[in-house]
Amino acid sequence: MNDRVVSLRAMEPGDAERVLAIYQAGIDTGHATFEAQAPDWAAFDAKYLSECRLVALADNVVVGWLGLTPISSRAVYRGVAEHSIYIAPEARGMGVGRILLETLIKQSEQAGFWTLQTSIFPENKASIRLHEAHGFRILGTRERIAKMTYGPMAGQWRDTTIMERRSAIAGL
Repeated sequence: MNDRVVSLRAMEPGDAERVLAIYQAGIDTGHATFEAQAPDWAAFDAKYLSECRLVALADNVVVGWLGLTPISSRAVYRGVAEHSIYIAPEARGMGVGRILLETLIKQSEQAGFWTLQTSIFPENKASIRLHEAHGFRILGTRERIAKMTYGPMAGQWRDTTIMERRSAIAGL
């Protein structure tokens, strides 16, 4: 599988089934989000900005996705967004996350975003390393920020590692 060529394109409504399945697979790991299940497409579409919404394909099959959510509706924060990135289980280790994140950084700067941020469970060391390799820095840990509501960790408080990347191009 590691010799498959990965390409990127803008996410389209026709990607919904696969994107939501990948999202659910991430949820099922217990180390991706506090969400208990992937939303329907209408809720997903309303949550994520149309800018920088990408899918990664291998053999014409969606194997990963990335999207931005605004951190605030206030105009002063228009250049700050939180991103989500999810990779299909069968595509992990193929460099899909690297390709998505590199493209996000370029596209988000072109779109005028000066800060990208993310919140990662500390147990998700691969995601933390991926982000550090692309210029994100750890701001700190939110201790016991929320309680899991599903899976084997239901009822347990979880920490999150807060990371950000400040553009050297946009917002100067």
